[in-house]
Amino acid sequence: MSTPATSKTTPPRPLSPFMIGPYYKPQMTSMLSITHRLTGLGLSFGALLLVTWLVCLASGVDCYNAILPHLTAWYGKAVLVAFTWALLYHFCNGIRHLFWDLGKGLDMPTAEKTGWGVVFGSLLFTAAVWALALFVK
Repeated sequence: MSTPATSKTTPPRPLSPFMIGPYYKPQMTSMLSITHRLTGLGLSFGALLLVTWLVCLASGVDCYNAILPHLTAWYGKAVLVAFTWALLYHFCNGIRHLFWDLGKGLDMPTAEKTGWGVVFGSLLFTAAVWALALFVK
């Protein structure tokens, strides 16, 4: 990687903004973008787990009973909560991107406010989904 020509008063800086760390200060929008990509990847793995559950459900009692202890264990519930949060985060951030596609909310103050809205909204929606799942029978 090369650096741009610098004067004697300006220190050399990297050309790429993807040098988060000592060269590039993390911003809300960049962290949300990285999180959006990671949740998309997580949703891919979660879809595989969902298909595994559906196959076991369709295969009969023996197969379903083999996977049920893992789904009801603490680690299985943690994976399900993480999958739910990833799905709702990705959904909320997708709505935010739809507004950006319409040219709305592109200024930095609004982008930061909507970013926090995505974070808190996804956490609130995840809590609501699990409250319904655990307490409404």
